[in-house]
Amino acid sequence: MLALPKSRFAAIGLLEALGVAAGMSAGAMLPGPAIPILSQSFLVWQLIFSVFLLRRTYSLRQITGCFLVTSGVIIAVASGANEGHILSGVKLIWPVLMIASSALQAGASILKESVFVDGAKRLKGKRPDIFVVNSFGSGFQALFVFLLLPLLTNLRGIKLAELSAYLNGGAECFLNVGESLIDCGGAPFLPLLFILVNMAFNISLLNLVKMSSALVASLTATSAVPISIYILSLPLPYIPQGAKLSASFIIGGVVLLSGLILYNLPQSSKESKTD
Repeated sequence: MLALPKSRFAAIGLLEALGVAAGMSAGAMLPGPAIPILSQSFLVWQLIFSVFLLRRTYSLRQITGCFLVTSGVIIAVASGANEGHILSGVKLIWPVLMIASSALQAGASILKESVFVDGAKRLKGKRPDIFVVNSFGSGFQALFVFLLLPLLTNLRGIKLAELSAYLNGGAECFLNVGESLIDCGGAPFLPLLFILVNMAFNISLLNLVKMSSALVASLTATSAVPISIYILSLPLPYIPQGAKLSASFIIGGVVLLSGLILYNLPQSSKESKTD
């Protein structure tokens, strides 16, 4: 497994690094409830890329589900066209950048799938271990994030000579030591809590796949969409303002969730023959 070609892992790392950079830039400018809605365009991009790159076919039900997901995202984004709605006052570039981030992440996931398919051929029917694939992908992702720092900082108006000072300031803010010009309240508790919750979430999904099926895991992850939208609309600690959900935004979320459920419904025997 360690001898598998590294070019695809490098491409996976680059796409994931660009996706993270785009997602974090957009997430800093978007209201909380909009982030899980726009991120669900991942499914649509994944379907498109798998058709062209893996030559995969999909049933009418799955295509309809993706159409509903796209419609839900459009309805949610369009809710910002009028004053007082959740995305009012937000420049169009930020929702577009968040959708582009999902496209990059979807491209990386399709490349990972191609690694499993090609690896099974190279390993005489034995599929590569998921932790080997993730480790190589994450390693290249960390490398490209480091290499892209000068470009990313330049986009944020930070000169390269000032980068070391920003890194030192970030470390002090994370450890909550020294005098910082910004509010570092909650550090290091909040960043560490995010890491722990994220790890617990991923481990729970992997365990769920092992104990039941990928379908049950997908539906469980899907249920997080309306839950996260509702939670992020509340006035939480460190997010005191909250957000008011407009009727069109809620309708968009319902349409999107319907599409996700439709896409993940069990296949009939007739559909299985066509997929």
